[in-house]
Amino acid sequence: MTESHPTVDDPGGPLRVREAVADLLTGVTCLGCGRPGRLLCAPCRGALPTTAAPAVLDPVPPGLAPTWAAAPYDGVVRALVVGHKERRRLALRAPLADLLAAAVRAAAPGAGPVLLAAVPSRPAVVRARGHDPLGAVVALAARRLRHEGVAARVVRLLAPRGAVADQAGLDAAARAANLAGSLWCPHVRRLPATAAGSRLVVCDDVVTTGATLAEAQRALAAVGLPVTGHATVAATLRRHPSSGRPAPTGATSEPLPLPRADRLH
Repeated sequence: MTESHPTVDDPGGPLRVREAVADLLTGVTCLGCGRPGRLLCAPCRGALPTTAAPAVLDPVPPGLAPTWAAAPYDGVVRALVVGHKERRRLALRAPLADLLAAAVRAAAPGAGPVLLAAVPSRPAVVRARGHDPLGAVVALAARRLRHEGVAARVVRLLAPRGAVADQAGLDAAARAANLAGSLWCPHVRRLPATAAGSRLVVCDDVVTTGATLAEAQRALAAVGLPVTGHATVAATLRRHPSSGRPAPTGATSEPLPLPRADRLH
């Protein structure tokens, strides 16, 4: 049965009608062209990428699985990410989910089930923002993929641990040191037996140096869960290659094993 999802991009969905009315009443303009009426008009949304490209990191964190981004972190896409995350413009969730879904398709191509693990935000940050931006985008991206016939579902495996400093201004080495040990997998026992054989993709909104993704991959590997690839909405502009670049190597194609109880510490 085809899944129905009346969201902001569903022409008949009640949520879209309510948001359209709200947009008109508040006098918003398109983030792309400035046209009044919608946060992202139809032509600007239609101009967004529909495929992903490998995010080339320099230096590459050791052992990092292939990392894909749907767009450079610039212009309209940057405005989408910031508007949704920091300004709680929830109508932007749908185009961001479309971008992330494109990156997931690149990170885990072909048939077979896919598990999406979001990089978690700290509880205090979620409370301050009033929502979990990435978690919501990942959940909607999974619905998009299921609508296309991909057996995708979200698994809440990762959780923050300890304190980290502000990442702004830190180089790749400093970011890696700052994030070391900052994630763990307390919920791995919730992974059902049916997850065996799935491909595991770590999702984030923006990749800069790859340090956060590397830490997520380390935490998952510590409980016996190999990562197939990483999927992000965007990559910082200087690290996003042209679509003609070859895909990175190093993805694991081995099926996801069941977690071992002796590693849950």
